[in-house]
Amino acid sequence: MRILTSFMLKSALSTLLVLSMMFSAGPVSQAQAEDANLIPGSFSGSMAFVTEYRYRGLDQSDDHPAIQGSFDWSHEKGYYLGIWGSNVDFGDTDQGNTEFDIYGGVARQYYGVDIDLGFVYYAYPGANDSLQYDFFEYKVGLGYAWELLSLSGSLNYSPEFFGATGNALYMSYDADVPLRHGFGLALHVGRQWTTDSAAYGTGGVDAGRDYVDWSAGLNYSTHGFDLNVTYVDTDLTTSDKPTGADDTVIFGVSRSF
Repeated sequence: MRILTSFMLKSALSTLLVLSMMFSAGPVSQAQAEDANLIPGSFSGSMAFVTEYRYRGLDQSDDHPAIQGSFDWSHEKGYYLGIWGSNVDFGDTDQGNTEFDIYGGVARQYYGVDIDLGFVYYAYPGANDSLQYDFFEYKVGLGYAWELLSLSGSLNYSPEFFGATGNALYMSYDADVPLRHGFGLALHVGRQWTTDSAAYGTGGVDAGRDYVDWSAGLNYSTHGFDLNVTYVDTDLTTSDKPTGADDTVIFGVSRSF
C-alpha cells in the first residue's frame, strides 16, 4: 500500500507539473494551441500566504507562517483532479516539513443542489515511514446557494487516519455570506471523531475524545487578491492537547490564476 500511494503521489506530481508548464508558458503557436485543445477541461491554480496553518482547528506549522499553493484540472462534466501543498512543522526534528494533498472526484448539480463525491490523499514526503503520517479520505459533500447565502456540508471518512490512529470521521458545515464592496463572511463548524485520540494528540484525558472546531472569517477581494482574517478555535482544553488547539487569529493573502 505504501509503494502504491508513493507511486500515485509521484505520478500525480509529475503530471500536474508538466501540465502547469504547458499552460503557463505564455504565447503559443496555432499548432500548439490546437494540441492543447486535445486535452479536455480547464486548468487553474492559486498561491497563498498565511500567518499560521490550521487543519480542523489544530496547528500544523508550529505557530509559524505557511506558504501554500494548488493546481487544479476540471471538466465540464464535473470531474476534477488537483494537488495542494503547504509547509508543515510537527516538531518531529523536521522529518515531515511538507504536505501534499492529492484530491479528485466528481461534482455536479441536481435541482440546484451541489453534490460532490471525491477523495483526498494526504502525503508528507520526507517523513519517516514509522510515523505513518500519510492517509486517505473519502468525501461526500452537499451545498446550496441563494443570492445572499451559500450553505455546504461534507462528511470525510478515513479507514486509517493520520499517524495510524484508526478509523476517523469528520463532519463539517460552512456558510458564506457575500457582503458589499468586495467583502464576504465565512463561517465554519466541524466535528472530528478519531478511534485513538490519544495517539492523535487530542486525547490527553479521554483516549476516545472527539472534538469540535469552529472559525469565523472576513474576506476582502481587491485587484485580483483575496485578503482574509479568520478567528479559529476548538473545544479542546490544555489537558486534552497541551498546545496547538487554542484560539488564534490568522491573516492570509491569496491569488488565483
